[in-house]
Amino acid sequence: MASKYRIAGTLALAATFVSHHAAAQSAGAYPNRPIRVIVPSAPGGGTDFTARTIAQRLSESLGQSVIVDNRPGAAGNIGVELATKATPDGYTIVMPITSFAMNPHLYKKLPFDTLKDLTPITLASMVPLYLVVHPALPAKNVSELVTLAKTKAGQLSYANSGNGTSAHLAGELFKKMAGVDLVSISYKGGGPAVLDLIAGRVQVYFSTIPAALAQVQAGRLRGLAVTSAKRVTLMPDVPTVAESGLPGYEIVGWFGLFAPSGTPKPIIEKLNKELNDILRLPDTQKRFASQGLVPGGGTPEELGKFLRGEIGKWGALIKDIGLEPQ
Repeated sequence: MASKYRIAGTLALAATFVSHHAAAQSAGAYPNRPIRVIVPSAPGGGTDFTARTIAQRLSESLGQSVIVDNRPGAAGNIGVELATKATPDGYTIVMPITSFAMNPHLYKKLPFDTLKDLTPITLASMVPLYLVVHPALPAKNVSELVTLAKTKAGQLSYANSGNGTSAHLAGELFKKMAGVDLVSISYKGGGPAVLDLIAGRVQVYFSTIPAALAQVQAGRLRGLAVTSAKRVTLMPDVPTVAESGLPGYEIVGWFGLFAPSGTPKPIIEKLNKELNDILRLPDTQKRFASQGLVPGGGTPEELGKFLRGEIGKWGALIKDIGLEPQ
């Protein structure tokens, strides 16, 4: 009987060794074909800019094509779900939008487990939002926007890049803190929201900086304030919402890179190293700074801890605002 158990134990140990050896070999040969980066938002937004900047450099460093696959909709859930169902072999990674940490509080039932179905790789970037309005709107600053919104209660609309996104919560928090009534209009990403704002179909939008900056510079939109606690280096003359009449107002977006749960650890470690090297490149940092983005980086464990903290923070805000899960 003891011999039987010794044989079973030896076989189990051998299986473990073979599994680890196979994972190491897989990482050693990785990658030998194109890698897909799923972006759960439409082209033209800050997530898309971040992903394409990183994808270009990652393709160069790994010697394989890195393809950005935009899958917008459902506050990022469509793209994330697609990633969770992908083969965990390192050839599909995903860059969830900020709503990834909000959605557990906004949806009664998600098609995936936010903390279990994806493996963190590294934080890609962080970005304040940019409060912009249509140029025809007679508001040159936040205080004038608040006054106008109170005068035209329920007549002004703000775009959001999907229910539960940072743009949506930024608008709802603004409404709550300013005591105004703005109508929320939902879009499938930042790109379409900016286009409708330029066309005058909506009047207000809390945009990512990359999606709105060029339009503001061209005079197609008017920038009023940024949502971070401090001014953005790229736009030192643009005040924060907090210093413009709403003390304590702060919302900052972030983009992280994840792989399907079960992706071999050696592959996660290889991707983490490559991505951190890319994020430290002066050219990457310059490109990010030109769009108001702050480069990320760090270990998978740090991103996992950050995500758990974000889930808690947004949960408290969502509860305070009174948004009900759908």
